[in-house]
Amino acid sequence: MPLDQPRTGSDWIAPDCAGMDFHATDHGLRDLLAIYLPADVLDRLNPHYQRLGQLAGGRLDELARIADRHQPVLHPRDRFGRDQDWIEYHPTYREMEQIAFGDFQFHAMSHRGGVMGMDRPLPPVAKYAFQYLFVQGEFGLMCPISVTDTSIHLIRKFGSNSLQDYLLPKMLSADLSTMWKGTQFMTEKAGGSDVGAIETIARNEEGVWRLYGEKWFCSHTDADVALMLARPEGAPLGTKGLALFALPRRTKDGNRNAYRIVRLKDKLGTKSMASGEIRLEGAEAYLVGQQDQGLKQMMEQVNLSRLSHGVRAAAMMRRCVNEALAAARGRTAFGQTVSDFPLMRRQLMKMLVPAEQALSMALCTADALGRGATSELRILTGLLKLRACRDNVTVATAAMEARGGNGYIEDWVNPRLIRDAQVGLLWEGTSNINALDVITRAVGKSGAHLALQSMLKGRLAEAATLPAPFRAALGGVLDRVIALAERVAGNGQETLARQAATALYDVSSAILLAWEGSRPGADARRTLLSRFVLTHRLTAADPLAPEEAAWEAPATAALLADKRLDMDAVAGLLA
Repeated sequence: MPLDQPRTGSDWIAPDCAGMDFHATDHGLRDLLAIYLPADVLDRLNPHYQRLGQLAGGRLDELARIADRHQPVLHPRDRFGRDQDWIEYHPTYREMEQIAFGDFQFHAMSHRGGVMGMDRPLPPVAKYAFQYLFVQGEFGLMCPISVTDTSIHLIRKFGSNSLQDYLLPKMLSADLSTMWKGTQFMTEKAGGSDVGAIETIARNEEGVWRLYGEKWFCSHTDADVALMLARPEGAPLGTKGLALFALPRRTKDGNRNAYRIVRLKDKLGTKSMASGEIRLEGAEAYLVGQQDQGLKQMMEQVNLSRLSHGVRAAAMMRRCVNEALAAARGRTAFGQTVSDFPLMRRQLMKMLVPAEQALSMALCTADALGRGATSELRILTGLLKLRACRDNVTVATAAMEARGGNGYIEDWVNPRLIRDAQVGLLWEGTSNINALDVITRAVGKSGAHLALQSMLKGRLAEAATLPAPFRAALGGVLDRVIALAERVAGNGQETLARQAATALYDVSSAILLAWEGSRPGADARRTLLSRFVLTHRLTAADPLAPEEAAWEAPATAALLADKRLDMDAVAGLLA
């Protein structure tokens, strides 16, 4: 609309992010990739990040909106009355699959060369950055992408040579007409978080393993090969008796394997992707790895999926921030742009800070995976899954509120963001499960917090350009948080596990944000985000004596102005 024309009618409605380039507008992502990736790798991948950033805000976003409204449909039988159950997807979902599995080859990029012109597999940071951009357009399809990726990992690591030869060429293909997509089926009626209660039985019948039982929540229900846990006949009860099996949808003679999709789940979110229930009726399967190591092997998939969920939460929060900014900057009320009102600015900061925390933690975790830093990865994964997924729910709700009544209407993306955010609290362990894993196991049994502490102290030492008092404050809080985690783990205080784990997440992200902002050539405004975390999440405050500190308003202005600053410009706000 020309600037000299007054607004009327629909002109007053604030815009959304349709058509936005999610790579070009994300200065934080671009800075972090320059920190974590070798320059030659980043130079080669940048055109692909740019292309995906444009797709995510453009065609992919359009496809996702339509696919969300046209859910998969289960057809139990074919027209001849045969039990050849199949799932019908809308053409928009198939087009998104082509983008993900064909054009970008998400499933293969960390397992072989030839993706994005690389002569070797992509490092984890590079892969998860692609996931981060994709999810800002479409969330549901990331489940099939991730479970195919992790299925390949398990088969490559634990499968026999013959099983690898049978499955991997199909699973690593980029031709959707012939490739096999993977998944994992874990949950049963008796066994959710309590995996040891699984009832599915594996029988070795004339040298062939056959599975009997039911799986209760099977996302990517019609995958070509599913990894699942089952109890071989005669194996002990509990987790020690579980073995890992690969279940193909079709047997080698081309016939449908002996299991049925009973129904699809009517889910709150991730509606574009099919989740269902299956009944195993003597289905032919292949043992993966050692028969008595099934759960241990499957936990590698769980931890990789937890990392992916953290990345997805960070991506969705970034989309929420972008939507809130578009709404607040694009609407006027009472003669003023909404983004200029002090309470709205405060609300925007409550979205921006956790979104950037999650991005920093996600790429740090991916970097630990790439470096083989096992102890760091052990604790960072659980922290990321716990806190980023919880923050995502709050941020999605705040973004809806920033848009106002339109944020409640299905014509806009906000309802889908809110629905999809909830599943991060459930898949691969609830918040309680992840908090207990961090505190009772990673801290109490593995001592992984000590590796985390060492890494963070090293990052602080590298951040020499930070004001000394601010560095000292971060270091002091780190020591206190480590002591808290040790005390809670040592005393077995399960009721405090989430509090202690959240503190570990917050202090880790605060130090990472400060370190990132101090890197040569980086945007020093990230250090201001660190101060917001330190002040509002790690420092006690009297709720009945509120007072806005003098540094907050100019720090907020600097962060919302979207203009890069150097350390000299922000140092005074860190003092």
